Amino acid sequence: MKNLEENFLLAKKRERRAQKALYDMFSPKMLAIANSYVNNLHDAEDILSNAFLKCFTRLDECREWKSFPFWLRKIVVNDAVSFLRKNRNILYADIEVADDHPDEDIDERLTEINIEEIFSQMPAGYKLIFNLYVFEDKKHHEIAEMLNISEGTSKSQLSKAKKWLAEFLKTEQNEKRNTETIKI
Repeated sequence: MKNLEENFLLAKKRERRAQKALYDMFSPKMLAIANSYVNNLHDAEDILSNAFLKCFTRLDECREWKSFPFWLRKIVVNDAVSFLRKNRNILYADIEVADDHPDEDIDERLTEINIEEIFSQMPAGYKLIFNLYVFEDKKHHEIAEMLNISEGTSKSQLSKAKKWLAEFLKTEQNEKRNTETIKI
């Protein structure tokens, strides 16, 4: 943590080595976050570059070194969402009333699965809403405002993402059972 504090303070003074150190420290995680939204490594790298450029030009806006990782993450997420809004035509599934589904089965199996594989197959609209709601802890009204959609659409997409995820996990589990049965 001392390295972070030192590099943060030096980067605020426009010290290039400190900026590079911060980039090296955070770029892998931030690239993974960007990629979880756009699901394309080249686009994620562009988002990452732009986010770090913004970060270093606006570093004075981040007051404490302890909050730097969260502040940077917010920039990356906002840039990823902006990228999707500008460059992709995200189709949201028909709006339905969101119904609550038990998440216990999903929670238990999340430790056994490859999240990157799931997100690579999840429909874009579902993935965007799911990421914002679950990983970024955004509320439906915030998501609606960010994406210029209704709050109902946000709720519906989250509900459908959960259903899609549950079905995906059931299919994976059935395939795993079938493979194990064949081996016996």
